[in-house]
Amino acid sequence: MHHHNTILGQMLKMFSRYEFQKAVSETGTEYHSRGFSSWNHFVAMLFGQLSGQDSLRGIEAGLATQSAMLYHTGIRPIHRSTLAYANKHRSHELFKKIFLAMLSKCQAIAPRHKFRFKNPLYSIDATIISLCLSLYDWAKFRTAKGAIKLHVKLNHSGYLPSFMVMTAGKVHETQIAPSIPLEKGDVAIFDKGYTDFSWYKSLDDKGVFFVTRIKRNAHYRVTERKDILYQSKNIYSDQIVGLKGFYSKQRYPQRLRRVRSKDPDTGKIITILTNNFTWSAKTIAKIYKERWQIELFFKSIKQQLKVKSFVGTSKNALLSQLWVALITYLLLSYLKFKSRFSWSLYTLCSILPANIFARRNLWDWLNAPFNERSNAPPEMLQLEFKFC
Repeated sequence: MHHHNTILGQMLKMFSRYEFQKAVSETGTEYHSRGFSSWNHFVAMLFGQLSGQDSLRGIEAGLATQSAMLYHTGIRPIHRSTLAYANKHRSHELFKKIFLAMLSKCQAIAPRHKFRFKNPLYSIDATIISLCLSLYDWAKFRTAKGAIKLHVKLNHSGYLPSFMVMTAGKVHETQIAPSIPLEKGDVAIFDKGYTDFSWYKSLDDKGVFFVTRIKRNAHYRVTERKDILYQSKNIYSDQIVGLKGFYSKQRYPQRLRRVRSKDPDTGKIITILTNNFTWSAKTIAKIYKERWQIELFFKSIKQQLKVKSFVGTSKNALLSQLWVALITYLLLSYLKFKSRFSWSLYTLCSILPANIFARRNLWDWLNAPFNERSNAPPEMLQLEFKFC
């Protein structure tokens, strides 16, 4: 009879144990660990995301009921008090390092974005996650409400989160924007909530192209009008403008490009601002429309992963869970990229909990999930001696 490790065990093999232990040494997360390893901690948190568990009790019970299957994962059943203590006291930096290692693995096989230009394309945005202020008193948002804010840079090649910062809900996006890494030639898309002409100037100085929306109360003068006769019918105007406000002009003295476009799906007219004067107005409009992908990303992680209910109340526990959630997103994206079956994140997250301890070949299951069983290996596994 042929044997396969569990689906979970095979998925864990995608994380290099050597690199993992190297990260453990660098972060010092096993100092006074007393038998509960960082690997055990990571697998328990990852199991919570993959199986849809949103409590310490659910993670503890889920692993305990499958204790006979845990041998090949390299862990043992855990107590929820041990996991709670680890989430509070073990640095989340370990999970951040694992995230970066998994990100580089995904980027190597991710499909490129759908535009013709070769420049890297990123969307920048933030989302609010509400919290109970009495439990999370460090995450003040309003008088009687707590919240955290996730600031994310989404790479449109594979729609992978390449950067994340968590702050209290009251921290504005413009305070975090300068710390988001962008390099020469990158194209950054963001909404008008990021309006900061000093930051725009720093992006322009670095050679970064930005595409955003202009506020209604912005003061500018039109210096040049481009011919739109041969442009798309949804392009209403294409202008070169200069800022008129005293402080705005000091912060950004260069010219900008203003494009008015109609969304063919909603009929809404939007006014776009960019420092790119080369690409067509139609391309600029399509680039801004692509910003919607980061909204879909936030929707996916909130609905499919566990980032709205937390298994700890400390800041370190929240960051640990958020990093593991993003690692899970990257892991599922990696499986999608490698699989021949057209998976969506919703379908994969829905089916995976029922199969996570199934003994099937992972890639056979991913490529043909509705087959009854994986193909058996050849009957003759080694050469046989035959005497004449």
